[in-house]
Amino acid sequence: MAIALAVIPLTSTVLAQDSPDQPKISAGMMTADLLLVRPLGIAATLIGTIVYVVAYPFSAMGGNTKATYQKLVVEPAKHAFKRPLGEF
Repeated sequence: MAIALAVIPLTSTVLAQDSPDQPKISAGMMTADLLLVRPLGIAATLIGTIVYVVAYPFSAMGGNTKATYQKLVVEPAKHAFKRPLGEF
């Protein structure tokens, strides 16, 4: 048990290091994302919601309301709210 307690702190630093697969995100990219891209994503979500409400009767007749909702509302919302800051 003492060996396990001694080894755990040593392995956690290895796990915390950046892996080569992760892209480097700069402060400039985060700032641009916060000030430019996120507001555009929020606007796209609002506009997509309005378009979805208008298009709903037509998509209901065509039987593709879920796909319409996914493309016009869910995807812009995920882009604006769910992705990490600075990742495009």
